[in-house]
Amino acid sequence: MSSATTSNVPEKIPDDSSKLKTFLSILKKFIGVADIASVRFSLPAHLLEPTPNLEYWNYLDRPETFASIGKSEDPLGRTLEVLRFWFTKDLKYIKGKPCKPYNSTLGEFFRATWEVDATLPEIQVRSEARTADGISTIKDGDGEAVKVCYLTEQTSHHPPVSAFFIDCPQRGVSARGFDQISAKFTGTSIRVAPGQHNLGIFVNIASRDNEEYQLTHPAAHLGGLLRGALAITVSDTCYVTCRKTRIKVILQYLEDGWIGRAQNRVEGVIFRYDPDMDTTTKVKDVPESDILAKITGSWHGKIHFTLSGTSEPQLLIDISPLFPVAKSVPPEEIQLSNESRKFWSSVTQAILDKNYSQATKYKQDIEEKQRQKAAERQATSETWRPRFFTDAVTPLGKPELTEEGRKALEGLRIGDYCLKESETKGA
Repeated sequence: MSSATTSNVPEKIPDDSSKLKTFLSILKKFIGVADIASVRFSLPAHLLEPTPNLEYWNYLDRPETFASIGKSEDPLGRTLEVLRFWFTKDLKYIKGKPCKPYNSTLGEFFRATWEVDATLPEIQVRSEARTADGISTIKDGDGEAVKVCYLTEQTSHHPPVSAFFIDCPQRGVSARGFDQISAKFTGTSIRVAPGQHNLGIFVNIASRDNEEYQLTHPAAHLGGLLRGALAITVSDTCYVTCRKTRIKVILQYLEDGWIGRAQNRVEGVIFRYDPDMDTTTKVKDVPESDILAKITGSWHGKIHFTLSGTSEPQLLIDISPLFPVAKSVPPEEIQLSNESRKFWSSVTQAILDKNYSQATKYKQDIEEKQRQKAAERQATSETWRPRFFTDAVTPLGKPELTEEGRKALEGLRIGDYCLKESETKGA
């Protein structure tokens, strides 16, 4: 029998429980390792989701919440709009199972757009906009169609870091940051936290005198490894701050008890603060006189806010009926060789065909080529630089676009996807 005939024999399709057992056996080797994310260990293809890492790690599961930031005339209203976006940014973890995408390679990049048919309504919090009983009212959306553009690039391999930029020029709102995680296996779960270069998401509202909001990420736990049912839990504190408006948010994700169903509760406060003398890190330490609103609810369900001086909670957003929306990417025939979907297309197709041994071979070939390119750069003392961002990392956690980066985003906005192949020895 020829090898060609042998390769066509269908492989046994691993079920989720066998995948988890294999994954767990690999993880056990890393007990005691401070950061397994920095190790970049290679997994067999049957344990991977057929999705590039750069495509998977975006915060635009519901892009209309991003495009709707900045509509309110009131700083508190704009803060609530930022929070509305925050609670939808990782909808994929609520509506789908956690998964392991491909490790990104140096110089790999991804770009996409979302068409937002109708943006969300402005959140009114000013006294003249409230109803007779003092409760804020919400206007109908204006129905304007806008485009949200996304560009991300792997800017560092050791440690693994990617830079991203989100832009909605029609609304004058953008965001940027570095994605890097630190992960530790405890023996029963994986603790995932922001890496040292990941200082959060920085949202800028150009139409509001360039107000900038810094949104920091909480640590999370990936559990259920032993019982074969993966689930993400969050029990940590995160912050949203805006120096210009002098408004800060503390969000406390509460740990679920041992008995009963997970509640996925979150509570928080929005309050006035002094950016130059700020030491408040806990909800209970915020003076009542500084509080503008309180946040309560479930980050898997309904989130409410209650304005100071009122007692009736108002709905900020209901996560329950929402699902991630589809993105648009450039046609494959004009994607560059190091553009995520094209770069990993052979591995993706093999996984979709359930030809896992061939997928693993393709994946290993890609990884070996990356090692060869790294060795070539080292031998010639060549310093690799990102194409679309000025630096691999920055001290403030805010990447800057290069001229090519700005042109790439503008191309996404107008539908011109043509880029030249890079001459650097990256991906």
